[in-house]
Amino acid sequence: MDAEGKLKKMGVTLPEQSRPVANYVAAVRVGNLLFVSGHGPVNDGKIKMAGKLGRDLTVDEGYQVARTVGLNCLASIRTELGSLDKVKRFVKLLGMVNCTEDFKEQPSVINGCSDLLVELYGEAGKHARSAVGMQALPFGIPVEIEMVVEVK
Repeated sequence: MDAEGKLKKMGVTLPEQSRPVANYVAAVRVGNLLFVSGHGPVNDGKIKMAGKLGRDLTVDEGYQVARTVGLNCLASIRTELGSLDKVKRFVKLLGMVNCTEDFKEQPSVINGCSDLLVELYGEAGKHARSAVGMQALPFGIPVEIEMVVEVK
């Protein structure tokens, strides 16, 4: 089953693509690579979740935020390519977690997005990844994710 079909079977509807909040674009295609800008938990121009992991949010809440951010990235990919089925594989993910200095579960948080990609794409959803802690992220969002995607 293709990614669009799997998404439908999961009962998941992608949000509308968020508009960039500054002077940049959501994604840029160079040859067979699509570079997806950093996305956060923003829908309809509104921040859906703010806070810091280790103080305001649990690991499980962060995981759900990362899954939501993954869906936002997929919305931008679909807008750019016309279909999620044009993705050949996910190459690289950078997951940034707004967290306290002593928080050490960044990988568990970013798994929210990584698990989503593997659920939709199987082996093609597996990717190289960095999951890093940040002192702050724009607008106080808890998670920001950017991607590099290989296109068919």
